[in-house]
Amino acid sequence: MTTAPDIVIIGSGMGGASLAAGLAPSGARITILERGQQIPDDAPARDPWRIYTNSAFRSPETWLDEEGRPFEPGNYYNVGGNSKLYGAVLIRYREKDFDELQHYDGVSPAWPFSYEELAPWYDAAERLYQVRGDAGSDVSEPQHSGPYPFPPVPDEPAIKTARQRLEAAGVRPFSLPLGVDIDRWLAAGKTGWDGYPDLRCGKMDAETCGLAAALAHDNVSLITGAKVTSLNAEPETGRISEIAYEKDGVEMRLKAKIVALCAGAVQSAALLLKSGIANSSGYVGRCFMNHNATAMIAIDPRFRNDAVYQKTFGINDWYLSDGEGGMPLGNLQLLGRVTPDILKIQVPGLPKFAARWISGHALDLYLISEDLPDPESRVVLKDGEIQLIWRRSNMTAHRKLVSKAKKTLRRAGFPIVLSRLFDGRVPSHQCGTLHMGADPATSVLDPDCRSWDHPNLFVTDAAALPTSAAVNPALTVAALSLRAAETIKRELNS
Repeated sequence: MTTAPDIVIIGSGMGGASLAAGLAPSGARITILERGQQIPDDAPARDPWRIYTNSAFRSPETWLDEEGRPFEPGNYYNVGGNSKLYGAVLIRYREKDFDELQHYDGVSPAWPFSYEELAPWYDAAERLYQVRGDAGSDVSEPQHSGPYPFPPVPDEPAIKTARQRLEAAGVRPFSLPLGVDIDRWLAAGKTGWDGYPDLRCGKMDAETCGLAAALAHDNVSLITGAKVTSLNAEPETGRISEIAYEKDGVEMRLKAKIVALCAGAVQSAALLLKSGIANSSGYVGRCFMNHNATAMIAIDPRFRNDAVYQKTFGINDWYLSDGEGGMPLGNLQLLGRVTPDILKIQVPGLPKFAARWISGHALDLYLISEDLPDPESRVVLKDGEIQLIWRRSNMTAHRKLVSKAKKTLRRAGFPIVLSRLFDGRVPSHQCGTLHMGADPATSVLDPDCRSWDHPNLFVTDAAALPTSAAVNPALTVAALSLRAAETIKRELNS
């Protein structure tokens, strides 16, 4: 079967959904292909044992590590993509993240445009995703045109106490910009949202915001269970002439004026490699980035943590400098509440009474440092399977960040501080692989997120990011997608 919409968008995660929302008012005929299905209303969405032990929502697929050993990557395929389980932190890259920035172990390259170019699209993304925040509380916050659309999600009493203790220890916690209607979320269950799948009950994700805005228009359609298998290009013009996908065991084909690839940093690169296109630079799959990330638990027997959701503040005091004239370290933010059940699942040998005691007296944190782009850190295909070759970078900064955090937490009255570095199997904000740039010899996309090789192919997921910065990438992906939507609308009208 061959049909011809104006635009085909591959993937309904943050990039695809935001792009669709930006394009929908144009009246163009838009078809969104999503390989997964909508998470059903009766899914075990608040059961940590189903989420963390038997992977009730995770795909059964495996990838290969650098040694060729299979592993479960922890990615999700459903309407809304990985955003259905994300922590809903919708924070902007810092202004200096768009410039060349020296780190202890290398250089983060400049973007092909400045923060000021993307700032209006950040504004639009914050409106679309109904962000709750306080721009004035973050010492590193870039310039805004106005306040966030909604006030910040409030600290629970125990978290307010923790914030005050950290302030007394000399740092300046800020209210995380969050995409959560906390009253609606808690009405559906007394849990945090970080890591819990959203059943359309208060989390502002790709499905509930971007996709909902797009599908409110009659010119937009969504096809689920549609796994794209190849993109075919015309040899003469370079234009993508056909999209092949499988649905219910049947091969289907689509033609479109514009094709937008938004399948995620790894899958988007894998699809282009499989299709043998967009790679005149040789950079498809290269410069894979995955934040250096550490989980930390700070314990004080005098501190009673009875919080439900916890994840409301972060610390950026060491984002652009170590505070002593040194180089950037990264971001610290609260994790969603690590309950006794979650702690027991993560540390099976821990007795239940110990898990209850630790959880009840602990503050749970997440530390992020920038992963620098390295062409040898990459996605490849090995005998048709995805192989992920991740070369860690910038670990000097991350070790310093962990050390700073531990010293600060001890000054704040938490005498026991435990930490664990996430390994390469944990998808900590995967990005890069099809990065945009100003030079077609060293990038895959131009500054408008258009393929240098194929004039009607765009990529607007995290694969397009030239750098990982040290903050959650979701809002930047949404802003890039809304910006690309304007370019595509001009293309259709030309």
